[in-house]
Amino acid sequence: MKFFKYITLILILGLFVACGKKENKENKLEDVNVILEWYPNAIHSFMYVGQAKGFYKEEGLNVHLRLPSNTTDPMALTAAGKADIGFYYMHDVILKRTKENIPVKSIGAVLQNSTNVIISLKDKNITGPKDLANKKIGYSGDEYTEQVVKALAKANNIDPNSIELVDVGFDLLTSMITNRVDGTIGCVVNHEVPVMEEKNIPINYFAPTKYGIPEYYGSVFIASDETIKNKKEMLQKFLRASKKAFEYTKAHPEESINIILENQDKNSFPLNKTVETKSLQMLMPMMENSKTPFLTQTKEVWETNEDWLYSQGMIDKKLPVNDFFINLEN
Repeated sequence: MKFFKYITLILILGLFVACGKKENKENKLEDVNVILEWYPNAIHSFMYVGQAKGFYKEEGLNVHLRLPSNTTDPMALTAAGKADIGFYYMHDVILKRTKENIPVKSIGAVLQNSTNVIISLKDKNITGPKDLANKKIGYSGDEYTEQVVKALAKANNIDPNSIELVDVGFDLLTSMITNRVDGTIGCVVNHEVPVMEEKNIPINYFAPTKYGIPEYYGSVFIASDETIKNKKEMLQKFLRASKKAFEYTKAHPEESINIILENQDKNSFPLNKTVETKSLQMLMPMMENSKTPFLTQTKEVWETNEDWLYSQGMIDKKLPVNDFFINLEN
């Protein structure tokens, strides 16, 4: 009788140990802090899908999607090691690395194309670069945009000085609707265009990359040199899970939109389902196409954009292109 009691006790203890090991395994997820460039919207949907559907957890990661306090956080916090991964812009990687030696690289291209467009009210009759002469164009005060406008003007035989650039901060749409400016540059095709369509306001818009400005990666994932060196496996897991999440988003767009709506910041950046649905539809072919899988980045695209920044005088030297990006083999 005592023998059976001992056997029963051993089995019970074994069960507790097994459950404890399982619980410890589940609790040993590696924390990963990702700092976004803006409030949650359609472009971030695949990451929130990755959280909701457990794709990151399947890779052993506990991903935290953080919102920025200011626009430079993705670069600054990632470089300082206060975030593992940043969601940011291609040209900033080149500019910051070249001019300030900020030790950050791109680890994957989220958008294969630029989303930047010049938008104007339809009655302004601005349909291309040739129509920018003698117009007021609102922008957010950044040097890159200034150089884009100058390059567009020169390429279309327009005097750059005939275009008046007006720093309107982040009031790009408002300044245009109120006729403070004739048009704006810096709006993104997947947000401001659907917003204007939702408001039934007739507009014209065009992409500078269709008129001689080099195509570039609209958004990239970035990581510091130190993180790439010491946490390469974690980054590979993150990218692998993000690809799975992207595939799910592509196959289940309506569910994915609902997931991003559940994670919106209603106080700071409330989302409209119709706008975000159109946005995601526009983004999908920009994130992946028949020739370029999601997160692909090539040496040629980085070289072309470094050369262009150098030709415009925005950088005074050129670095080896591998200083700007790395493809992490999974």
